[in-house]
Amino acid sequence: MYAIMIVEDEELIRQGLTSLVDYEQFGMAVINQAKNGREAWEKFQEQPADILLTDINMPQMNGLDLAHLVKEQSPSCHIIFLTGYDDFEFARKAIKLGADDYLLKPFSKDDIEEMLAKVKRKLDEERKKAQVEDLVSHGYSTELEEAIHARLADSQLTLKDLAYQLGFSASYLSVLIKKKLGLPFQDYLIQERMKKAQLLLLTTDLKIYEIADQVGFEDMNYFSQRFKQVVGVTPRQYKKGEHE
Repeated sequence: MYAIMIVEDEELIRQGLTSLVDYEQFGMAVINQAKNGREAWEKFQEQPADILLTDINMPQMNGLDLAHLVKEQSPSCHIIFLTGYDDFEFARKAIKLGADDYLLKPFSKDDIEEMLAKVKRKLDEERKKAQVEDLVSHGYSTELEEAIHARLADSQLTLKDLAYQLGFSASYLSVLIKKKLGLPFQDYLIQERMKKAQLLLLTTDLKIYEIADQVGFEDMNYFSQRFKQVVGVTPRQYKKGEHE
């Protein structure tokens, strides 16, 4: 769920923005409102938002100054300006500050929804990219990790089989894995298989059964069951972004 802050000094417009649109259909929720930039900045520091929907001309602190402060603290925050002035100079300043969009008053429900859909696509893409980078960054630095990772697709992989491959006894390898990797063999194996499955779900168009096969599961239903146990949602839900 993406968090939105609405900043507008005209109460009727502020209330309209809050109630006019069903934000939940975009996976969003309005977490804060403010009537001027100073109040908004105080609230934002306590509870940052993913999206800032702010008027430009406001008392105490205008929207441009607010946007500057917000971007310094939270560079990833997406900003949409509200303005009644179709002014090129304003638009230029807004873009320079990293605005994602701006709405000219008066705007309709369709205008707001079109803008939210656009911002949601950007946020979804950024979140997916961050997840992929996080998964990839937890790489495989040791020979032991690489040996296991190279055989994640092998449904017949066992501790005994891996021990034979590496030239160890099964009992010694069991102790070594727990010491070096922090988990018993089977727990580590399922963890790494689920990490690879998450990566494939985020970065490919493979079918669920194809991903199951690539991470060592011959039974797609059993794969889905184990995935939900480890990740908290089914593979299909994860693919749709419902793990947020």
